[in-house]
Amino acid sequence: MTLSTSTRAPGLVRRRVVAGVAAGFLGMGAALGSGLMATASAAASTTITGVVLGVGANETQRIVTWYSSADTAQKIQLAPTAEIVNGEFPASAVSFEAVGAANTSTTGFNRHATISDLRENMTYSYRVGAEGNWSPAYSFKTRAFEGDYDFLFFGDPQIGSSGDRLKDQAGWEETLKVATAANPNTELLVSAGDHVESANDEGQWDSFLAPDQLRQYPLGATIGNHDVGGKSWEQHHFTPNTDRSAQYYTGDQATRSGGDFWYIYKDVLFIDLNSNSYVNPADGSAGGDAAHVSYVTDVVNKHGSEAKWKVLVYHHSIYSAATHSTDGDNAARRKDFTTAFSDLGIDMVLQGHDHVYTRSYSIKNGQKENPAEQPGAADVFPGPGGVIYATANSASGSKYYDIKKPGTTGTGPDGLGPDPLNPSNYWFNSVENQEHVRSYVKVSVKADKLVLENIRSGTCAAPNAAVEKGLSCVNTAEGQPVGSIVDSTTIHPYHGDGQAIQVNVPNPAPGEFGWTIDGYNGLVNLGTAQERNGTSFEAAGKINPILVSDSRRTLAPWSISANVGDFQDADKKFSGSYLGWNPYVLDGGAGAEAGAPVLSSFDDQGKGLSVSSGLAAAVQGHPRGDARLGADLDLKIPDSIAVGSYRTTLTITALSS
Repeated sequence: MTLSTSTRAPGLVRRRVVAGVAAGFLGMGAALGSGLMATASAAASTTITGVVLGVGANETQRIVTWYSSADTAQKIQLAPTAEIVNGEFPASAVSFEAVGAANTSTTGFNRHATISDLRENMTYSYRVGAEGNWSPAYSFKTRAFEGDYDFLFFGDPQIGSSGDRLKDQAGWEETLKVATAANPNTELLVSAGDHVESANDEGQWDSFLAPDQLRQYPLGATIGNHDVGGKSWEQHHFTPNTDRSAQYYTGDQATRSGGDFWYIYKDVLFIDLNSNSYVNPADGSAGGDAAHVSYVTDVVNKHGSEAKWKVLVYHHSIYSAATHSTDGDNAARRKDFTTAFSDLGIDMVLQGHDHVYTRSYSIKNGQKENPAEQPGAADVFPGPGGVIYATANSASGSKYYDIKKPGTTGTGPDGLGPDPLNPSNYWFNSVENQEHVRSYVKVSVKADKLVLENIRSGTCAAPNAAVEKGLSCVNTAEGQPVGSIVDSTTIHPYHGDGQAIQVNVPNPAPGEFGWTIDGYNGLVNLGTAQERNGTSFEAAGKINPILVSDSRRTLAPWSISANVGDFQDADKKFSGSYLGWNPYVLDGGAGAEAGAPVLSSFDDQGKGLSVSSGLAAAVQGHPRGDARLGADLDLKIPDSIAVGSYRTTLTITALSS
């Protein structure tokens, strides 16, 4: 009889495994969306609404907040999107228990939970609720935790302020859709506040939360003056690292929203203030800003060194150009805030409230830092203490304020006079724009610069509620279409007289573990079996050598094993257990140690190579390199086996951690 084996791995002959990637986490690429549906609930006793994805303390976290109709134990369930099959979350899904309380501004209950230990460059799906009462599943993507990225800043949606909630919602949804589609490197959404017109109007909150993007991108939510008068803002937005002391509220903390908070996302330290609390809560005096300055100072002193850039966000713009530019509280803050922000090295301040777009000159201690800086400069080079202040226009089109003419009070912290270089603007503004069209601000965070752009997300056409209701509009869709840029500037950091030197150190290549047949993977022909002692037939041969390569930095253990099935010739067969082997290392490397010999079951009544047996392995900490493996094959079969030409397959399995 003639005997032979073929050597193969399941699927491809050559297989490589990237180190450090857990099984089941490979090959994720689902588009962001809310298309995955939760498993049908057995009993719809709890209704989940208002799900919103918020920022966490850093890029490895997200905070999810939602409303529940029942006061039940609930949680977030999270899994890699690639592991979800037919809407079913896998048994390995991770859970994060939620906490919350009864709503005070409306009926029902609020819940929130923090997702932690996220991994970079992943697509995750999540749902909230409990067994039998899950929300739909939503998805979000993480990116590299170091390097460049974009975030988008949105001025007051103020849903309901036009008098037509659904028109306002349509404009808000369109802006988020347009902005995220046009900017694929967006990782974060930031609001300027005034999410709704009436603080506790849950219909308006439903409209604000309607866009799918608010469940796909983390939102850094800011409190506006229209949000602060009730608890709905806090019930819908639970924020990280939040100080909810009395000085960061206006009025009764039990009935109003408030608090200052901070977070770090990659190379930016964000500090978000409740600018509604500008008075001293103890006596009503105008000293409340001192508490905000103290908060910013404390955060910068403790965490400023952890980021390259420092960005403040609050609602009330102190350098705007429209209705609120002359407000008394903003006038006070032009004195209270500006010197402190310059001293603390703040790079940029993002604001809303005035429903107009402005970008300031570089401001230091309440003065224009460089009198020669030109209006609308495409590149700005702030010196030490120079701060750029930007005000975002309406992201929904619900309301716009027209630009006011400068006064005659001169320049400096107390002045609202004209810009000597452009007298139609206030002295502090490099750019002022009002077309009565929706827009948003894009900030590109680079290692050596910040790029700030104001971009149109609409035209005079609907959805643009304020214009639909009769407000004039000066935009021309042909010359100023959706996606066109209103303003763009690059903010370069100050390096003094020295030369800044930078090197980007990437993540080290993880290396690879893999194996392949060394050379041609021909038939392993054991030849014609020879009769021995009148009781058996025997044959011998060698496997085709196997080359193992391991360049992984983890120096993780690995093993190569193999097994065979039955030898067959048409309808005749005999067990693969009659095949044994003696492994060895032909060329040492990669920590390879040969496996133990395996006898034919003819000799020891065992299972031979019909079960997986080790060819070679390496332990944790082995050196990197290559190894060449071989094995002598030994076949012993009873002499009762029918004559024939039998074949089997040696299936090779590689394992690595």
